[in-house]
Amino acid sequence: MNYIKRHLERKFISMSGFFKAIMVTGARQVGKTTMLRHLSEGQNRTYVTLDDAMARDLAQSDPALFFQAYKPPILIDEVQKAPELFERIKVICDGSDEVGLFWLTGSQQYGALRKGCETLAGRVCILNLHGLSQSEKAGVEYGDDLDFTLRCLNERRTLTRKNDIMEVYEHIWRGGIPQVQHCDHERLREYFESYVSAFLQRDVAEIGGVTDSVRFNRFLSACAALVGEQVRYRNLSEAAEISEPTAKSWLSLLEGMCVIHLIRPFHNNALSRLAKTPKLYFYDTGLAAHLSMWLTRETLMNGAASGHFFENYVVSELLKGYSYARTKYALTYYRDQNAKEIDIIIEGNGRLHPLEIKRSSNPDRRTVRKFAVLEKSGLQIGAGGIICMCEEPIPIDSKNFHIPCNLI
Repeated sequence: MNYIKRHLERKFISMSGFFKAIMVTGARQVGKTTMLRHLSEGQNRTYVTLDDAMARDLAQSDPALFFQAYKPPILIDEVQKAPELFERIKVICDGSDEVGLFWLTGSQQYGALRKGCETLAGRVCILNLHGLSQSEKAGVEYGDDLDFTLRCLNERRTLTRKNDIMEVYEHIWRGGIPQVQHCDHERLREYFESYVSAFLQRDVAEIGGVTDSVRFNRFLSACAALVGEQVRYRNLSEAAEISEPTAKSWLSLLEGMCVIHLIRPFHNNALSRLAKTPKLYFYDTGLAAHLSMWLTRETLMNGAASGHFFENYVVSELLKGYSYARTKYALTYYRDQNAKEIDIIIEGNGRLHPLEIKRSSNPDRRTVRKFAVLEKSGLQIGAGGIICMCEEPIPIDSKNFHIPCNLI
């Protein structure tokens, strides 16, 4: 399979030229090792994986000897399996002025990895890699961060093909794990079955002590049925036959493993009685589709959950894009006591960008009127609009547009 250029590469290379250690985390199988090995081609950089039992035993028993055998600059894969290395990495960093000495990968954000990052505070930059985005699959790389202005949208339009609902739902149904991009339906189903049993069940057992695989699988499926909705712990607990505190604990585990993302509600002191419950999304829509038993792209596209999965797809694309951006952005949603809701608010550069998400190619332009509730926040309202299946950006008013979903 040909290598697919990742949008995180720009930020990774930049940070490697500034920090002495840089760590790439993320869910299982999203391509962390593949990206770093690709970037290290032509460099005199040692590579070692702690999946190798001999290398792992040496790292755990004698970190100083480990770095005599595997000299920096080095790429260490699955570094959380030998937390004993972190203190030695700190010593080496403090004794050198060289940047980019340590490239590290880790699949979990709990336990050993978290403690290791605390040990290396001030010396390590932590970046998160997600599954393939639609633009990565298409080989498109945008120059500027998405600000939803007509200028930005039109620039992106020149780089992409027209919006196509079949392509969108192919991306939603297949997901972003590199290994499954070209396999047939049977292999895709078997891959996700194995992914759940070989990775997710094993990781939650190691991290959180979850050993009841039957209830955990029910819990995963219940989460997939909630995409795009506010979290209802009672429903999750009843579906999996577990207590509500256990449901909260398991959801936190999945969030830490980068399986799901909880969008928190927008909070502002000038606005009262806002929702406090997060909304649930999967980072990988292919995994969510598999857990929900949508066996083909067509059944998903025409099924009852089609709109929810479209919203999940838009949110996951926004999350990916902004995690690789030059400026830090926050994603929230708005809901008040009157059930008035704005699907997504992007906050960055001192502005709020309100967005609605509609599967239609010609959604009702009056939807943007509710964005006016944000004027009471005292913050500047930037460009926004309705992300949908239209083919080109269409102005609604001076600030809002119909936004083709393939431009995000």
